Amino acid sequence: MKKVLFSIMYLFITCTQVFAESSVWKAEKEGSIFYLGGTCHLLKPSDFPLPPEFDRAYQASDALIFETDIEKITDPAVQMQLITQTTYEDGSTVDQHLSPEIYKKLSDYCDTQGIPLAMFSRFKPSMIMMIILTTELSKMGVTQEGVDRFLYKQAKQDQKPVRGLEAIEEQIRFIAKLGEGSENTLIKQAIEEMDTLKQDYAAIVHAWKTGNTDALNELMNSKIKTKYPEIYQELIVNRNQRWFPAIDACQKTPETEFILVGAAHLAGPDGIIETLKKAGYNIEKL
Repeated sequence: MKKVLFSIMYLFITCTQVFAESSVWKAEKEGSIFYLGGTCHLLKPSDFPLPPEFDRAYQASDALIFETDIEKITDPAVQMQLITQTTYEDGSTVDQHLSPEIYKKLSDYCDTQGIPLAMFSRFKPSMIMMIILTTELSKMGVTQEGVDRFLYKQAKQDQKPVRGLEAIEEQIRFIAKLGEGSENTLIKQAIEEMDTLKQDYAAIVHAWKTGNTDALNELMNSKIKTKYPEIYQELIVNRNQRWFPAIDACQKTPETEFILVGAAHLAGPDGIIETLKKAGYNIEKL
């Protein structure tokens, strides 16, 4: 299970060089075109500017479509909703939902990393896992400024229309339910994966920059599918299927859209790229 949970969470919260390819595609059907971009939700300042293919697709597009409403992510009301749904409603604390052995591992880890566990004791393991991951990523220089937020701000500045494929509330519900019934495993694996976080993060970002969908599928999809098939079904397959009608509808609009979703949603046999090909689209990587 090692490295699997990092991949799960990076899907929610996861360039001055010239690359031969990047994670941007052009989809064409019956003379209509739209673009798809695989994104990393979290990046370092050194990862900017983005690969030039992103700007090419942006400049050629009239509107941008993201996974969700980017602006709402920082809305205090939405943040409170996340906190409420990831907090134990019965007033219990996380130590009451973990075995003594796993709770000690968690406590010891937080002590060594300067994470005040006492402040987060009422949070569910999924939220504590997010806190651990974002804390460690921030130590590596990773910020909340990823592809999505960067292009969202550019679109607002340029007055290009933006919209989302799903409500932010759907993402919050998934995070809140993650690990229910397997709390010990969730925390144990999260702590163990921190040992290789730097290497895992670098591998994912490199695969994204170079448009290596096989590597992205292996790093982010295959491991989840093997170890957590139910999570994979809901996180990747079901969401891709729910999004597809809205993506397919872009072929009928007069505008040219640039659709930006986490890179893992485009990769692999269950990915949006393969689904578009099966639906008769000609797909070309920029």
